[in-house]
Amino acid sequence: MTDKHQMDAIYRDLSPEEIPWNIETPPALLVELAESGWVTPCDAVDLGCGAGNYAVWFASKGFRMTGLDLSPQAIELARRNAAEKGVTCQFMARDMTGVVEDFDGAFDFAYDWEVLHHVFPEYREQYVLNVHRMLRPGGKYFSLCFSEDESPSFGGEGKYRKTPLGTTLYFSSEQELRELFEPWFVIEDLRTVETEGKNGSHVCVKALLSKREVRSPNSPRH
Repeated sequence: MTDKHQMDAIYRDLSPEEIPWNIETPPALLVELAESGWVTPCDAVDLGCGAGNYAVWFASKGFRMTGLDLSPQAIELARRNAAEKGVTCQFMARDMTGVVEDFDGAFDFAYDWEVLHHVFPEYREQYVLNVHRMLRPGGKYFSLCFSEDESPSFGGEGKYRKTPLGTTLYFSSEQELRELFEPWFVIEDLRTVETEGKNGSHVCVKALLSKREVRSPNSPRH
């Protein structure tokens, strides 16, 4: 799993142009969520916000945005980005693979864009539990991560692949993501899609979810 020191080094040592996931223009799938009315301006959180590009875009559309990221270096970039764009966002460093309790019931909408493939399976249940806790009743969650059907040329073959940056990513199947999300969320749509990237397209699994009310949401099942 990508750790804080590794991500801090990437954000500290590389220019924004050199970071492959740092794209200022929001991707079509995120824009579609807002333009279709699936989500409307509300209290929202960008999980793994990086330099804050997409949080800044949502804020410009009237969303009250919070951005969380593992890397304090990324958070500093995000704060500068929002200030330069003249929008109000709240950015804080948090590790979503540990217990996060200070945002319980704070948001109506949460999303992570190409983040979950940085989280290995043994940490994912706690991650998803955190998202569930953060959302108010009926809250919506959008997630997109790399599919196991992604081209072998990207980091080799198999579920675990090492990138040119030195990070190791985990490539998911639709079925394992269904099993991950289903206890905590109603799955509205879950499918494999192709999305644009800085250096070409990627094959990803997209999930549109809404919060499921469960009896005991305070601890993982295992």
